[in-house]
Amino acid sequence: MGSVEGAVNRDSAKARIILYTGKGGVGKTSVAASTALRCSQLGYRTVVLSTDAAHSLADSFDCTLGARPTALSSNLWGQEVDVFYEIRANWGTVQEYVSALMAWRGLDQVVAEELTILPGIEELISLLQITDHHDSGQFDVIIVDCAPTGETLRLLSFPEVARWWMEKIFPIQRRVSKTIRPLVRTIMDMPLPDDPVFDSLQHLFAKLDQMHRLLADTDKSSVRLVLNPEKMVIKEAQRTFTYLNLFGYPVDAIVCNRIIPGEVHDQYFESWKAAQGKYYQMAEEGFSPLPILSAPLFDQEVVGQRMLEVMGRAIFADRDPHAFFYRGQIHTVKKDNGAFVLTIALPFVDKQDVSLTQHRDELIVQVGNQRRNIVLPRALVGLTPREAKLADGKLTIKFPQG
Repeated sequence: MGSVEGAVNRDSAKARIILYTGKGGVGKTSVAASTALRCSQLGYRTVVLSTDAAHSLADSFDCTLGARPTALSSNLWGQEVDVFYEIRANWGTVQEYVSALMAWRGLDQVVAEELTILPGIEELISLLQITDHHDSGQFDVIIVDCAPTGETLRLLSFPEVARWWMEKIFPIQRRVSKTIRPLVRTIMDMPLPDDPVFDSLQHLFAKLDQMHRLLADTDKSSVRLVLNPEKMVIKEAQRTFTYLNLFGYPVDAIVCNRIIPGEVHDQYFESWKAAQGKYYQMAEEGFSPLPILSAPLFDQEVVGQRMLEVMGRAIFADRDPHAFFYRGQIHTVKKDNGAFVLTIALPFVDKQDVSLTQHRDELIVQVGNQRRNIVLPRALVGLTPREAKLADGKLTIKFPQG
C-alpha cells in the first residue's frame, strides 16, 4: 500500500484544505490534480483525493490509485476513497439495524442491505476523509476533487441538518426507544435501535460537524469553482457560489478552464472565441471581486504528470496555489424575523449610485456603470425585495416571506 507511513507528524492546525467543484464536464478533476502537483513541487506535502463516485482522478494521473493515499511523486499522494470500506467503518452498525428492520418487514435480505445505502451516503462519508487527513498531521495541503456542484451542495448542507436532528430529535428518540423496547419486542418481535446504533449515529454526526467546522474555517479552507466560459455553466456556478455563501463555506477563486488561445486563428473557432470573450466578461462581472484564474484549451488531453504540470503552471504562473486568493464573503443570505436578508459588500459607494432590478432568479445590482448579476437561491426566487439599505459599506436587501 503506497501510504504516508513514516511521515513526520506535522502540526494539523496549519493544514490547508482546498475543495474543487463545478458542473460535470468542466475539467475540475484535471484542475484539482494539477493544483496538487504544483503544491507538491513547491515543497508542500500534498494529498489529493476524489469524493466523486465516478472516480477519474487515477485517469488524470494515468496511474492506479488505492483506497489509501498512494505515493505519486515527491511530496504528492493520491487517493480514490473506497466507499464500501468507509460505509462499513462509519455506517456499518446503523446499516445492520436498518437491514434487520427491513428484513422483519419481509424484504429479501439482499434487497434490504441495498436499501440501507441512502442516496448520497457514499459521497458524504467519503468527505469524512478530510477530517482524518487533517487530524493526522501528515499533510500540509489537502485537495479534494468533489462531486459535481448539485451533489456537492447537498452534501455540504447536510451537517447543518444533522446538527438540528442531533439537538432536537435524537435525544427524544433515544429515550422513547429505551422506554418501549421491551414492550415492542414482547408483542411484535420488532427490532428497535439499541445503544450501539445510537452511539454510531452520534459518532458519525460528530464527525460531520467537525468536517463542517473545518470547511467553514476561513483560516484553513476554501472552495474554488471550476467553470468553462459558457452561459449555462456560469449561471450554475453563480448559483453554487450563492449557496456556498449561505452555508458559510468560503470561496477564494474561480478557475475558468478551456479558453481557446488567442493565437488560434482558424475560421472555425472565431465565433467560439467571440462567445468565450463575452461570457468571460460575464464571469468577471458576476464574481467580482473574486480573482479568475485561467487555463487554456490545450492541443492535447491533460493526462499524466507532464501535462498536469503544464496546466498547473498555466493556471497559477508564479503564484502559490496554497495561498488564499480572496478572503471574506462577497454576499451572504440569512434569515431574520421571518424575512431573508441578502447582504452585499459595496464599499466606497453612495446610495444614489446604486440601483436594483430583479429578473426571475437574478438580482441585478447596478453601481455607476458597473453591473453585478447575483443568482438567487431557490428560497428567494419568487419573493419580492421590499427594503434595501446601504450603510457602512454594505447593501442589505430584505425579502419578506408571504
